[in-house]
Amino acid sequence: MQKKRINIMTDLSISQLRRLDLTLLLILLGLLRHRKAATVAGELGLTQSAISQALRRLRDIFEDELFLRRPHGMEPTATALALELPVARAVEALRGALGAARYFDPAEARGDLHIAALDAEQAVLIPHLAARLCRAAPGLRLSVLPLNRSAAVDALAEGKVDLSFGFVWNAPDWISGERLYDEGFLVAGQPDMLPDAPVIELDRYCAANHVLVSPAGELQGIVDRQLAQIGRSRRVVLGLPAFLPGLAAVARSPVLVTLPARVARGFAPGFGLVTAEPPLEIRRFPVSVFWHRRNDSDARTIWLLEQVRACAAVLQGDKT
Repeated sequence: MQKKRINIMTDLSISQLRRLDLTLLLILLGLLRHRKAATVAGELGLTQSAISQALRRLRDIFEDELFLRRPHGMEPTATALALELPVARAVEALRGALGAARYFDPAEARGDLHIAALDAEQAVLIPHLAARLCRAAPGLRLSVLPLNRSAAVDALAEGKVDLSFGFVWNAPDWISGERLYDEGFLVAGQPDMLPDAPVIELDRYCAANHVLVSPAGELQGIVDRQLAQIGRSRRVVLGLPAFLPGLAAVARSPVLVTLPARVARGFAPGFGLVTAEPPLEIRRFPVSVFWHRRNDSDARTIWLLEQVRACAAVLQGDKT
């Protein structure tokens, strides 16, 4: 039975094709992505009743259940999974063809924007962007996903995010990118831990206990590798996945944390902390914005990138 259905799917009649429309295909892809009708309804601005009616039409067209209701959501059948890639390609081809000619009016726009960003960019860049969007495009909603570099690349490929912030070494050729600004590092600690701020000597730095911020909660990072190159080391006593919890921990304990300079300058004073220049050279890193090349001519993406560049220009005034 399953083989027969797949054959029907791959050789649709003209009458079946005529019954398909773009909304049905978007609903199909949305259900494959989210597995929940309510989420798809919200994403596409439709009612749950409309989603149910569309699913009935899809089942009739493809002569397959497509999705089975389960306690955790909707489970796709083999036929639905086989449809995902060709339907996604067809929708993206149509989107690319229409993108160059499509007019985007931010004041009238409705929908959701999805951006991948880890906590440094969440704290530094996203607040500026959110403020601009609230003023210029009040009908748009912004959702930020805390994805690491690999997951962010995958999300761009799958269309789950519109943009990704951060840095990606050796990005694939289907990703477009643009450097926004360069970032350095500062050391933050309680005033008695940094009595000579904004300076700290290497011996005092190495003798102190440290908090290390890593999305994976690691206990060794770029600072430790730099110290090893000069025959020195430090003691990391706590690993955390985000910078603001790191600052909160430093505010409670006699430890130091080394973190991106813009995060330190923006938030360390609020925790009662002072900052100092690192006593060793730490490689600066670029903060960039990335997007899928299929959206190079998409009017909404072009407008969104203009807003991101404006935010970066403001941040450039806080050079490290």
